[in-house]
Amino acid sequence: MDGRFSGSRRLWLARRLLLGAAVVLLVSVLVFAATQILPGDPARAVLGHDATPESVAALRAELGLDRPIISQYLSWLGHIVTGDLGQSLVTREPVAGLIGDRAINSAVLVVLSAAIVVPLSVFVGALAGRRRDRRFDKAMLVVTLGLTALPEAIIALLLVILFSTSVLRLLPGTVLLGPGQNPLGQPAQLVLPVAALVLGVLPYLSRLVRGSVIDVYESEYVRIARLKGVPERVVLRRHVLSNALVPAIQGTALALAYLTGGVVVVEQVFNYPGLGTTLVDAVNNRDFPVIQMVCLVFAACYVIFNLLGDVLTVYVTPRLRTAGQ
Repeated sequence: MDGRFSGSRRLWLARRLLLGAAVVLLVSVLVFAATQILPGDPARAVLGHDATPESVAALRAELGLDRPIISQYLSWLGHIVTGDLGQSLVTREPVAGLIGDRAINSAVLVVLSAAIVVPLSVFVGALAGRRRDRRFDKAMLVVTLGLTALPEAIIALLLVILFSTSVLRLLPGTVLLGPGQNPLGQPAQLVLPVAALVLGVLPYLSRLVRGSVIDVYESEYVRIARLKGVPERVVLRRHVLSNALVPAIQGTALALAYLTGGVVVVEQVFNYPGLGTTLVDAVNNRDFPVIQMVCLVFAACYVIFNLLGDVLTVYVTPRLRTAGQ
């Protein structure tokens, strides 16, 4: 950033960082409280239904589950701040090691999906906005409305039916990755999960760009540029796309957050070893430390994506960047 991004904007950035940290802290309280009210006893779930009351009580004492909830929360939060994410109640492995590879796998899905859906949405939305009410625009509205009505799970299942069963059988319907295996080493297995995430986000982001492009095309300065004889491609590049960028940035931040949450469903459908499947397995096994950390990771991603969207919006908007100076 240049020197103009300073003063009140730096103070604003500091406030946004503090607000993001406060949001994550609040989420940690809610997640910890939610895991406490889940039905079932985690010690009983670990030892099995045949365990004696004495062994269950001993394990609860070992895990600190017999202490007051506030004491448990403060102890848990203190360990997280110092880098100790705890141990899985089921596997007795460190939570950091358990979710580390899974977090990388989920990040690969999100990054690949974003790398495809963001430029594709900008292209489709800009083209539809430029050709408003023409054949392409109407066709895209029908397609995007249809996709909007379908949840990610349905889109993923349709992709499996079309490309992995008796219809075409072109791509694997499940992802088979061993522990520590790089998902990029099996690109064919990533096609359908990435496609499901892309199709889930494309309608929202492309329609947002389309609306922004239409608004800019109807602005006074674009009309003046056209009256001056500026070529249409120059109008599109210099005036329309540059001014329609701000809503697209905000939409991209929300889309990335949406992709992060969408991996839970998509990973389950394709048996993809990421944070989504880890979260579902942890809930089924009452593995509280894993549930808490995965939820915190998702919450931190939401905060980071929204913060980046706000910062980029200020950066590309001179009026906002220099406000208060």
